[in-house]
This record gives sequence, structure tokens and C-alpha cells, in this order.
Amino acid sequence: MRSAEAPAGEPVAVIGLGCRLPGAHGPDRLWRLLTEAIDAVREVPADRFDIDAYYAPRPAPPGRTDSRWGGFVDQVAEFDAEFFGVPADEAAHLDPQQRLLLMTAWEALEDAGQLPDRLAGSRTAVYVGQSHTDYWDLQAGRLAGLGLPTLTGSQQRAMTAGRLSYAFDLRGASVTVDSAQSSAGVAVHLAAQGLRAGDADLALVAGVNLVLSPTPAVLFGQAGVLAADGRCKFGDAGADGFVRSDGIVVAVLKPLSAALADGDRVRAVLLGSGVSNDGRAKPSLTAPSVTGQVAAMRAAYRAAGIAPSEVDYVEAHGTGTRIDQVELAALTEVLGTDRPAGRPCLVGSIKTNIGHTEAAAGLAGLVKTVLCLEHATVPPSLHHRVPHPDVDWARVPLLVPDTSRPLPGRDGRHLAAVNGQSISGTNTHLVLASASPRPPTPAPVPGQTHTLVLSARDPVGLRALAEAYAVFLEPGGAGRTAALRDICHSTNDRRVRHPHQLAVSGTSHAELGGRLRDHLRGERPTGVGAPPPARPSVDPAARLVSLPLRPWRTSSHWLDVAAPPTPVPVS
Repeated sequence: MRSAEAPAGEPVAVIGLGCRLPGAHGPDRLWRLLTEAIDAVREVPADRFDIDAYYAPRPAPPGRTDSRWGGFVDQVAEFDAEFFGVPADEAAHLDPQQRLLLMTAWEALEDAGQLPDRLAGSRTAVYVGQSHTDYWDLQAGRLAGLGLPTLTGSQQRAMTAGRLSYAFDLRGASVTVDSAQSSAGVAVHLAAQGLRAGDADLALVAGVNLVLSPTPAVLFGQAGVLAADGRCKFGDAGADGFVRSDGIVVAVLKPLSAALADGDRVRAVLLGSGVSNDGRAKPSLTAPSVTGQVAAMRAAYRAAGIAPSEVDYVEAHGTGTRIDQVELAALTEVLGTDRPAGRPCLVGSIKTNIGHTEAAAGLAGLVKTVLCLEHATVPPSLHHRVPHPDVDWARVPLLVPDTSRPLPGRDGRHLAAVNGQSISGTNTHLVLASASPRPPTPAPVPGQTHTLVLSARDPVGLRALAEAYAVFLEPGGAGRTAALRDICHSTNDRRVRHPHQLAVSGTSHAELGGRLRDHLRGERPTGVGAPPPARPSVDPAARLVSLPLRPWRTSSHWLDVAAPPTPVPVS
């Protein structure tokens, strides 16, 4: 039902997603990780820092941390500098958060079917949630040889958003947001406000976090907020802290009316959002506040124009710390009102799979929630074995799922929310709905020949792309769930055409995939060759679908680091 307190603003469509998270590069792999209940947390790898030099069992003495664990993205030094026109000597000065963001943003734009060259000069805004600058911290003690490239590449957080705007020639607002752990959620809120106000036609919203330095681990360890076993145990009696993790996440947002008019694929709809701060409604600066969180939630539902009781899933902030009980109390107060008996709200946390991505957490939760809406399924929240005794679960209208559960629907749509909070006291709440079903289109013509055009910047990249599509089209591949006309339309019309090209024609997935395999073996199969001068015609009923991720041509870029912080000897 519509709230009478405030009119709802225009909904905002989520039309594209890109992510690099522990154990999952891309939304499809993330969904597999979530539904298979995979725990991606591991010990700190040696290429980050020597955890043995900083670890000590709880209680850790000064200068040490009591956790050996984290969630890590592989190959953070790798970057396709040539693709983005960044000289190699400059690339080494770039914070890897900037480098990975460039590649992930391109992937998100491809997922959205937005051609980056056509966005050049457009009123596209950029909002990036970021708190840490570990790469700069590693360089700070070695000032000799550092200059402007380091200033713009790693020392100034504002340059993370600016780098993205410059690389794609985007002329809308360009803002780096830092509200600590709620940064990405605030970035989504600001982007949606800007779109509704007409300040931009499209928005790239990102969250970035990389665990490169031992310093934050020591500080968090000394504060007593890290889990000894490295697991976020949201809602569990054994919850004793969180675990730090990497995350680079990008969402492409557009006003819903414009997305529908332009024929974009709408992955989910942001109905409304709210932001608040606790102020002094709590005993200390870093303590959580029911009052503050309730304020953000109520503001979000007023903006969305729906009753909170209509939401059937909440992606909680869910760190597995003392703030869980406060968050659950706030969710109960808001979502429990007028909730039908026997229909508890499911509540889970992606942090139980991948750890706490800190400034990127709001967007990591948003990607999970969009996938839940698309699949009408809520995957299990891990490490929830004994419900926390401080929560009266018999009376609380919330349920932490320990297995995958269907997401209930109401009036033909599914509703969910993403909750966020931070050590700064800034809270966020995002209210999302599933996209409306697409109107039916004529069935593909059986036996019709389709032409798929692949392109890359060089022959090596083209071969890698052909290999990716061969896997995509083979039995069991992700492409088998999409119509061939949709795959060809998405590849031919909604991706940038690079100089080196290959066309393959066929009447079925198997035929296209088989001809790609023959070509890769050096054979000369029929239906494979150079593409025609004009783009192949595609069925007008074709739609955008997910495609294989771009195979990047990366190389390692890393500055020699200064001496790391000296650990305090253990007496």
C-alpha cells in the first residue's frame, strides 16, 4: 500500500552490474557461490603482508592483531593499462582500487548494454564509496620518487571517482563518498537523488575496498571487533566479530522510465532509499543506535511508497558483532509492524560468505539482493547454528535462512531491502523490487541462421574471447539458457566493436560453439570468417542477455613499497 506520509519519487532501474569479490568475479559466479553456500574466507596470503609478523592469539598484545583471516580478490596487481590508455609508469602509481574499478566498471557497462564510446561527453554521474587508501599508506614512508602521479593515483580519494569520469569522458557529478562502512550505500542514495533531480541521465555507482596493509587489521584487532576464526556469524550465539575483505562492485543506474523507453534490461528497481546519522542517540560515538537505524528505514519506505511489512527479504549489514542485536531490534520495530502472521521476513548477510568489504559493503549487498529478486530465491546465510540468545526469536518476525528458500511475491513482484550502518553513525536503507516481467515476444524461428561477431583489440585477445564463447555455448554452458538471437543481439549490437573481428554463423548453440572450437584448433570450418561491413541484422524481438566477461590482457603494476610498519615484539 502507498504511504500517506510522502509521495514516492520516480523509481530508478538497476540496468547493469559488475563485481570482483572473494571467490566470485562477476554476478553469475557470485550467485553460484551464494547458492552453493561457499565460504570464500582464507588466511592472509603472503603477497599482501606477512600475517605471522602481526598475528597473536587473543588477547593480542599492542601492535598485533588477533585474526589471520580475510576475503581476498586474486591478482590485485594486474591491470590492462593499454586498454585504458594508461602509461605503464603511471599505472604503477595508481591505487589498485582505481585499476580494478576501471575494469569492473567496463564489465558493468557491458552487462548494461551501454557502449562506453557513446557515453563520452554525456551527463553520466559517478559516485564511489571508498574509505581506505592502503596503497598510499604503503608508499607514504618512501617520499623520494613520488610526485603528481602518486598524488592523483593513490593519495587523494577524490581521484577514484575522477579517474573513472576521465577514463570514460563522463560529464556528470563525480564524487567519492566516505561514511566508513556505509559509504557504498550512501553513494547509491546520492546517485538516485541526482537521477531523480535530473542532474544526470545515467549513473555509475561503485564501492571499493582492498586489504593491502596490516595497519587496519592491527587497529581493528586491538579494538576487539575481529572474529578469531575469521567468520562473520550473523545472528549466531557464537558471533564474536567480523573479518575484513576485498570488494570492487559497480552498478549502473538509470531512471526507470528512460530505461524502459531505451529498451534496456532492467535487473531490479530501486524504489526508495534513506540515510540518517545516529547523532548522540547512543552511549558513545562508535556504538550502534536503534533510533538512528529506524530513522533511515522509515525514510526509505516513505520514499518508496510501500509499507515495510510488504518486504520479504532484508540483506542485513550483518557483521556478526555486537551491533547485530541493535540491527535486528531496528528491523523488528520497522518491518514487524502489521506483518501478516506466519510470514516472517527473511534476513541474511553476504558477509557470512565473503567477509566484510567495508566501504563496498552496501553494493555487495545490493548485488546479492538483485540476484535474489531475479531468481526469486534467498540463499543460506552461513555460520548460523545456534540463534543468538539475546534475541527473542519466538517473538521477532525475522528468520535467518540456513538453506535456500523461495522469496515470496506480492501482486506479481518481489520486494527486498539492503540495510547498512557504519562506525561513523551513518545508516542507509535501500528498498528494491523485482523488475516487471518483460512483455512476450515472438518465439525464435527454428533453424534460422544467426551470425555472432566477436571483436578484440589484438589477435590474442580475440582468441581468448572465442574460447570464452565456445565454453559459453557448449552443453552446460551459461549461454544455453538464452535464445541464440538474444546472444547475437547482445554481442553484435550492445558491445563495442574493436579492430580485430571474427564472425561465426550457425543455426544452433551447438553449431556456433562447434565452429568456434574448430576455428580454435586451426581448422577452416564453414560459417567462420571476417564479418560483413555492416552489422548483421538481428531479430527486432531480440533482448539483452548476460554474456561472458571480457578476457583482459593484464600485466603486473606495483611500486616498490616502503618498509612496512614494525610489529611490536611479543614479550
